[in-house]
Amino acid sequence: MRLILFLTGFGLAVAGGISFIMYFNLLAAGMTWTDYIHFTMRRPECYLFFIGWVFMFFGFIE
Repeated sequence: MRLILFLTGFGLAVAGGISFIMYFNLLAAGMTWTDYIHFTMRRPECYLFFIGWVFMFFGFIE
């Protein structure tokens, strides 16, 4: 069960991390770092990164 939880968390973290990387293109379009952070914190797909880390953490706990 812990392996399934870890792998699910890993998949969610990868999906969220890809979203963060994808939105880096907005910096080249003229956004500032502050605008980038505010924008990504409002996007639901970016929350997958943090939810995935929580799942992976609970996958490690015995």
